[in-house]
Amino acid sequence: MRKNGLSQKAYVPIEEGDEYDPFVPAEESPAEFTFKAVGLGIVFGIIFGAANAYLGLRAGLTISTSIPVAVMTVAVFRALRTVGVRGTILETNISQTTGSASSSLASGVIFTLPALFMWGMPPELLQMTLLAMCGGLLGILFMIPLRRFLIEREHGKLPYPEGTACAEVLVANEIGGGRARFVFYGLAGGAFFKFLTSWIRVIPGDVHLKIPFLKKGEVGMDLSAALFGVGYILGPRIAAVMVGGGLLSWLIIIPAIAYWGDARTEPFFPETVNIIRDMSASQIWSRYVRYIGAGAVATAGIITLIRSIPVMVSSFRIGSAEIGARVRNGAPVEVQRTGNDLPLRVVGIGVLAIAAVLVLVPQVFGAVGETAVRVAAALCVVVFAFFFVTVASRIVGLVGVTSNPTSGMTIAALLGTASIFLAFGWTDTLGKAAALTVGCVVAIAASISGDTSQDLKTGYLLGATPRRQQTAELIGVITSATFVCLTVLALGKGFGFGSTELPAPQATLMRLVIDGVLDQNLPWALVAIGAGIALVCEMARIPSLPFAVGVYLPVSTMTPIFVGGLIRLWMERNSKDETQAADRRERGVLLGSGFVGGEGLLGVGIALVAVAKSRRPDGIGTEWLGHEITAMLIGAAAFAVFIAWFFRSVRGR
Repeated sequence: MRKNGLSQKAYVPIEEGDEYDPFVPAEESPAEFTFKAVGLGIVFGIIFGAANAYLGLRAGLTISTSIPVAVMTVAVFRALRTVGVRGTILETNISQTTGSASSSLASGVIFTLPALFMWGMPPELLQMTLLAMCGGLLGILFMIPLRRFLIEREHGKLPYPEGTACAEVLVANEIGGGRARFVFYGLAGGAFFKFLTSWIRVIPGDVHLKIPFLKKGEVGMDLSAALFGVGYILGPRIAAVMVGGGLLSWLIIIPAIAYWGDARTEPFFPETVNIIRDMSASQIWSRYVRYIGAGAVATAGIITLIRSIPVMVSSFRIGSAEIGARVRNGAPVEVQRTGNDLPLRVVGIGVLAIAAVLVLVPQVFGAVGETAVRVAAALCVVVFAFFFVTVASRIVGLVGVTSNPTSGMTIAALLGTASIFLAFGWTDTLGKAAALTVGCVVAIAASISGDTSQDLKTGYLLGATPRRQQTAELIGVITSATFVCLTVLALGKGFGFGSTELPAPQATLMRLVIDGVLDQNLPWALVAIGAGIALVCEMARIPSLPFAVGVYLPVSTMTPIFVGGLIRLWMERNSKDETQAADRRERGVLLGSGFVGGEGLLGVGIALVAVAKSRRPDGIGTEWLGHEITAMLIGAAAFAVFIAWFFRSVRGR
């Protein structure tokens, strides 16, 4: 049995044994991997990678650039048509695939390497570039044998929101007509609301409410069109699980810590200055609950890995059989274009080459001179990268790249690496630096595997050639690594990491983790609580990974996702028949996809302005609204109007 392709009903879950018809059939071979497609992707990757580096150092988070790059590619290809240069939908897909690699590199670099500056061991450009390239290439290579199962077999189970949204943007541009208007309405709506909250800032970007009679109890909601759109794409079940994890953190764990710490007169580690009763709910979350969330994510990731072992074994068996058949027959095995991956020998040779570079090139791990330390660090890189690539791909399949807890997985990698170094007595500053660089490579590998997964999902829906996409990802890593690292060095020299302008919050946390393990003062009890939460979820048959992500991320991030899922549930249950339900589902996903793209594009624009001016746009500010409560009420009302417009557009006549 076969299911219709993207141009019909891409979001209908695929049952066991079903096949999916892509937008471009496997039998067709339009232009795909061309110079103009790859060249545009390289240019966009350099621009967006630099912008994302600033944004991450400023706010501690980065944005997915797949959809913004896709939108920009569509615009450029449309402009090229006016001068007689036409492009295919698969060329635009290759362009966005090449360009999106830079955002993942930026995430891993800014989450870790600024800590070296804080330790007084600033890295050279060569070291930073080699680390970025090694992490990016590892993440892509490890995804190659997993693609057939995570992207194809799990279609209908892992929605990959950004990948699906990106496919909708490209298809809407290709086929035009009535379908296209929902995507572009969404692009305009998402960008407009982001403009109001983050550029001119005439309304607040979030609302929060303190819970009476519950010490430090607080809930909130990011006024984010993109997160709302992701919630509609995900559906109600996963959205409810994720918001449940967030509510556990903010309505149970934070108040429990507040009550427990009310009588304490000294700071409780990892906090070293403030006592608990003087800390806000956000400070308690930042200093304590994030460790709990990291433990939960790491444990859920281990469980996910164990469950994925049969999938990975099957994938390697199929790949090995293809290689064996080529050797025996002396000719390539017949493989459909849409199922043609880079061969496993490329994966094996590539991983071995990267491991050799890590061990033999002294500049990679810095001033660490002992070969034994470099060998141990290289082994940690390969093992942790392989593990977290699998985990990250499943996480972004559920919640999208923007909510991928890369820092949580980096913390887990740092915990493991630092524990090994502690056992060998490598606890000096050089040992700490080596452990941090391991975390840098692993963070980049985990982050880029998420982006690669989304891109491969886009290609699967469109009918792209996987090996060409994988090659484009590799090119994107190699060409953007130096420019991302140059941006980080320039920003560090201009402002200084840890300053008010560039607080580098994630790198500060990573430094704290390494200091804690190697100086033997890490809050293991908090990490163990998180592990216990994940195990309880498994025993209760609650999906542990999305729940753990909810524990780790702020509840305000989960709330708009939950609202989007609820509206989709209401829409489908109140439809008169399945045809109307499918129509509403499709309209909502198209609009939601546009929200993700519009907000992402505007976010990149803000970051570009910030890089150019060395500060974010000043905007008008919300002071004109008077009291903070009034501002939040007006912000909530504006978001309610926005949702009402979405509701009316999806419901139709």
